Amino acid sequence: MTSTFRTLTVPLDGKAFPGGLPSFLVRDDVLCWTRREAGLAGFGEIARFTATGPDRFLEADIWWRHLVLEAEVADSVELPGTGPVAFGSFAFSKTSAHESRLIVPEIVVGVRDNQAWLTQLTFDGGPLTEETALAALDRWLDGGSDAASATEGTTPAADPAGDAPVGDVPGQARGAVVRPLPLAAGATLHTGSLSEEAWMEAVAAGVAEIRTGALEKLVLARDVVATIPSGVHAADVLRELAARYRECWTYGVDGLVGATPEMLIQVEGRTAQARVLAGTLDRRDAHGEDGPPMDYATRVLAGSEKQRHEHEIAIQSLTKQLAPFSEAMNAHDEPFILELPNVWHLASDVKAELTEVEGHVPTCLALINALHPTAAVCGTPTLVAGELIRKLEHLDRGPYAGPVGWLDAAGNGEWGIALRGAVIESPETVRLYAGCGIVDGSQPEAELAETWAKFRPMLESLGINS
Repeated sequence: MTSTFRTLTVPLDGKAFPGGLPSFLVRDDVLCWTRREAGLAGFGEIARFTATGPDRFLEADIWWRHLVLEAEVADSVELPGTGPVAFGSFAFSKTSAHESRLIVPEIVVGVRDNQAWLTQLTFDGGPLTEETALAALDRWLDGGSDAASATEGTTPAADPAGDAPVGDVPGQARGAVVRPLPLAAGATLHTGSLSEEAWMEAVAAGVAEIRTGALEKLVLARDVVATIPSGVHAADVLRELAARYRECWTYGVDGLVGATPEMLIQVEGRTAQARVLAGTLDRRDAHGEDGPPMDYATRVLAGSEKQRHEHEIAIQSLTKQLAPFSEAMNAHDEPFILELPNVWHLASDVKAELTEVEGHVPTCLALINALHPTAAVCGTPTLVAGELIRKLEHLDRGPYAGPVGWLDAAGNGEWGIALRGAVIESPETVRLYAGCGIVDGSQPEAELAETWAKFRPMLESLGINS
């Protein structure tokens, strides 16, 4: 046995992988990051880092850089996501008891730009060859969970596809059943930390604080708990989300599952990109309206002073924090409408060329430390909004609205905001989260309805129709 970290990455040339990266999602313990059939899937665990508190990002960054510093890396593919890779999930709040984590898997399958590859990672001193990597992958796939039955008879596949619309939501079951939904196999749905009435009172209290001038925007979250006697299977959920919400980034890390439409930061070389969302419209609101649904979305969403104000706050929050790390930056002059199966969002993409800070290009986690939490998931000013969230939500968000994604040894990585997802708390229970941006003019009843629209991707993937 040796303490040397070693990795081998080999191309999966000549192998047919119909279905792309999602066809590897056959185990409930899979680590996952996928969009449009591309991405990464990880199996097993050879190392883990955990932390809590305000320095969790920087502590994780130091741990990862130390781990890869003297790693022996053999990589014939050399794309973002090859070589040493860790998947991660971080708590939203610096005060949260939830442990933030980086997980280094034993095996990673990657699909990107019509290329597929396989990486084996180890601290073992044994041989590391293409044959050992393929054998390890077969072992993990052959030992799949009950969810593997959904893919029996198929061959995993690399077929990154094009465009189509997408989805956002995360995780102790208590409270009363809140509404009569058609539920899967005797499932029940319960309120979480606050009843609907109490949550609407919190929204009204938030609006009152905004009107005093103490803050401009506040993001309030709520949770519901689904109990499913037939069992909660992460692999089933991930495949459903990846198929239904292809424009989102579907993620799975240690029981946290979901499909987020919001990219906190993506780094490739010296280029950083982000997708900012703020402003939401339930697509069901267009039913019965004249004309194409997109015309309705443009008129009601893009034409709303309230929605555009909320969006502008979110853009300014991100670009202000990213500016010290950038030598050039550009963003959309006008937000565009992102069309997802459940909602429309006002969205803007931001691109920046990174500059050296103290002689080094900043890492993904260093950028996250500066960017999180953005106004899109917290509010502004950040400190005032954060204190008000703790006062009004009566909820530890855990990983909900925290960064989730992956990074490699070269500093590349993709980190979304953990929205439209859930935390699987036991084999039969799963906690869902959703949040809304509150500004002057927000109506509690409308904000509550918006949370149900945002719960919809996870509810549907669990077989609960809303």
